Amino acid sequence: MKQNRQLPTLALTLSFALMFGCTSVKETKEDQRLSANGQARVEAKGQKSIPPKLEEADMVSAENESLVSALSPNDAAIKMHQPPLAARKVKLGMEGRRMTPVPAASQEIGFISPPSHQNLNTESYTPVNENRFINSRNDPLSTFSIDVDTASYANIRRFINQGNLPPVGSVRIEEMINYFQYDYPEPQKDPFSISIEPGPCPWNMAHRLVKIGVQAKKIPAQSLPPSNLVFLIDVSGSMNQENKLPLLKKSILMLVDKMRDTDRIGIVVYAGSDRVVLQSTPGSRRDEIIKAIQNLGAGGSTHASSGIHTAYKLAEQGFMPEGNNRVILASDGDFNVGVTTRGELEKLITDKRQAGVFLTVLGFGMGNYHDDTMEILADKGNGNYAYIDSLLEAKKVLIKEGAGTLFTLASDVKIQVEFNPALVGAYRLIGYENRVLADEDFRDDKKDAGEIGLGHSVTALYEIIPPNGVDIPVVDNLKYGRQAATVSEHMGELLHVKLRYKPTASSSSLLMVANGMNNEVTLAQTSDDFRFSAAVAGFGLLLKDSEFRGNLTYPALIDMARDSRGNDRQGYRAEFIRILETAELLSQ
Repeated sequence: MKQNRQLPTLALTLSFALMFGCTSVKETKEDQRLSANGQARVEAKGQKSIPPKLEEADMVSAENESLVSALSPNDAAIKMHQPPLAARKVKLGMEGRRMTPVPAASQEIGFISPPSHQNLNTESYTPVNENRFINSRNDPLSTFSIDVDTASYANIRRFINQGNLPPVGSVRIEEMINYFQYDYPEPQKDPFSISIEPGPCPWNMAHRLVKIGVQAKKIPAQSLPPSNLVFLIDVSGSMNQENKLPLLKKSILMLVDKMRDTDRIGIVVYAGSDRVVLQSTPGSRRDEIIKAIQNLGAGGSTHASSGIHTAYKLAEQGFMPEGNNRVILASDGDFNVGVTTRGELEKLITDKRQAGVFLTVLGFGMGNYHDDTMEILADKGNGNYAYIDSLLEAKKVLIKEGAGTLFTLASDVKIQVEFNPALVGAYRLIGYENRVLADEDFRDDKKDAGEIGLGHSVTALYEIIPPNGVDIPVVDNLKYGRQAATVSEHMGELLHVKLRYKPTASSSSLLMVANGMNNEVTLAQTSDDFRFSAAVAGFGLLLKDSEFRGNLTYPALIDMARDSRGNDRQGYRAEFIRILETAELLSQ
């Protein structure tokens, strides 16, 4: 009888072991998930992890340090972009693809401990197949939509600072490159300037690399149009963590502090149902706005679709014909009630963007973060997408780069590059896999593309194989196709760049063009921006374990990033070097 009474207990124990010992695969069949405490599952290649070495010269700028030092003790969990050294020590387990943090590390100041009740991870990312080399003789045109999102880089930083390599699906190289500022010339007559710089390819010296940069014009802060902002805030139970709703509230308060009296702000929250907690309110009523933000609390399930409808309705009620109208969605993307499928969300946001209200998406948190959903919302809502992992990142996105984040200069911005087959045997666009367009879409003004904000820059890298390269993809000769260009035609032109954009509130696009010349230089003769952007791209190739990584190594990338750090007033490039060093240790 005693044995029989123990059977239910044993069965219950086994059920819990199965429940909490198994994870679901959402990204790919390669199980790269977060563990129960919010850490990523990555392949443990050694028995221990070496704490990364930090250099004093690589600390963030004095301005950022002053912001950190001003935080209260309760804010310690989000100061700096990384936890202290001791908090990043990891103990590698060999079961599956898992790294488990040392429990004592969670006691240290500066480290955000995942909640103990979060036993299963549901983070999800969209796997992407990399762009391949294309033979320029048969297809010399490459067309894509611009992308100024930066979420991927900040999310990668979060994984690495927690002692784990990121899942492959989280790595979008174009977002990593565009996280950083580059020294492009300011536009003169046109809204944009186009810069083209060729040079050697650092990971395959038989190939070449071309950097194409687009710089949007800037407008002084006092000349910016008034803003009609509606925050759509997720206050569901999944947001009840220090690095989610509390961090979100502090981030919004920073933005409110910079509001002008002519600006207006409204707040819609959703959790099970949605409600308006702040009608559209002018910046002059600052105390009322701050009180509404401070009173926000989390609890309930997430009914995102109803909240989106309400937020757009509120934005349309306060619409400013000559102003900046925008919904700012802040969430971890865990939409578990109502419209939840990607197709339904995509259709909903696509319909709403027709009202002339743009969308900014701010991602928060870990453990159940849904990057795939957040990216779709931003792409389809005429907006941009950033991941906020600290107050410093919130300051970067909403304050330092606030004009580019919140004020759209042009929409449906497309780039088409024509390569000269006499000088280019094959080409490959690095990143932008989910932004590639058909060549005929370039002239189609009905085709949706990316938006670019005031002062933003966009950078794209192409890897090029010379005409005599041994690894040019082999294709049959075209019976009716074009004749290959000769060296004498368009002498010295490596490529021709065309850019189409729609000015704000216009339905017709305008065209800009530029030529890229075939300058033969050594890697040392290229600009700091060329080498640094190549180092960032190379890091993405290593994280993806890309088949195009060539002879890349972490030491070579670290040296190149250090040599090309240049004028790094904000400390972002120094931080990138630290991340590279940490990733090298984690990969051993």
